Amino acid sequence: MTPKELRAFCLSFNASVEDFPFSPETSVFRVLGKMFALTHLGAQPLTVNLKCDPEDAVRLRGEYEGLIVPGWHMNKRHWNTVTVDGGLPARLVRELIEDSYDLVVAGLPRAERLRLDRP
Repeated sequence: MTPKELRAFCLSFNASVEDFPFSPETSVFRVLGKMFALTHLGAQPLTVNLKCDPEDAVRLRGEYEGLIVPGWHMNKRHWNTVTVDGGLPARLVRELIEDSYDLVVAGLPRAERLRLDRP
């Protein structure tokens, strides 16, 4: 997945936006103000921090050693850093991004979740 594809995929989710609260190089993708992905699109290798169920996080780190690691500068129980431009199948990367988005949405108050369902 290229940086352009990563950015486009993150922005394809309902109500997702990109902002730069940490630095001009660090893209933060949010849904209704809550972060679901964090990346430096110009970095080599390209990585993205994604929210993850704690049990799945540990399993994925073991299964994809070196490509999925505890979230850099994040709560390592709930976040993984995923290497995007390498040995992981693009389909898996897309699923992990979607799972991150879904976890964040599930944690939103019910009224905000309902807002997402409206056209």
